Amino acid sequence: MALGISRRELIRKFRALGYSGPFSGGRHQFMKMGRMKIRIPNPHGSSEISGSLVKEILRQAGISEDDWERA
Repeated sequence: MALGISRRELIRKFRALGYSGPFSGGRHQFMKMGRMKIRIPNPHGSSEISGSLVKEILRQAGISEDDWERA
């Protein structure tokens, strides 16, 4: 997962995994599933979210890369 991903695709995949949102938060929007909340990076034009940041978000959410690829 070295390549980046668009914010829109990130949100689509989290929805496919059962998360709802994004919802407005303090500085960042977030998505949630049950009691689990994940912060979504703010949009910055057409730039992509780096693969390393996506990996960190997945680690915090407890989502395996295999599950992520299947979403």
